[in-house]
Amino acid sequence: MTQNKTTSNTSLSASKDSPQVLSIDLQLCFALYSASLSMTKVYKPLLTKLKLTYPQYLVLLVLWEKDGITVNRIGEKLFSDSGTLTPLLKRLEKLGLIQRQRATDDERKVIITLTEQGKLLQAQAVDVHTQVACSTGCSLTELQELNNQLILLRANLIKNFTKL
Repeated sequence: MTQNKTTSNTSLSASKDSPQVLSIDLQLCFALYSASLSMTKVYKPLLTKLKLTYPQYLVLLVLWEKDGITVNRIGEKLFSDSGTLTPLLKRLEKLGLIQRQRATDDERKVIITLTEQGKLLQAQAVDVHTQVACSTGCSLTELQELNNQLILLRANLIKNFTKL
């Protein structure tokens, strides 16, 4: 891994004065963006069967992992603010999948819990995960490694963004 980083850094440094560095195929941001678009296209028909949007699915993933958490905690997990989450949570509540309730100890906090219907949906969502994994054409080991690399990339970008 270290050798790849060195090789990649060297090739980018050597060609930074060349217009070739502006090639779309050399842009990490475009590779991530286009992969994300493709991933969303794979998810769409699978989630439509569950009557969910992708952002709703993400919220449910967080709640299936840990039920009864605050809106702020969901926001931290999804890198979203409460202004983005609130309308999404209201729609999930209208669908009967979650309940929103003010915390008794601090009314500024809103606790989100799954309803029975929301809990039951988890079993159907396992199939979504399996189908998406198969769609990638990658082994489980490759998917785990890629996921770990992307998590590290995200952490580095967040850490280094504050230095700019």
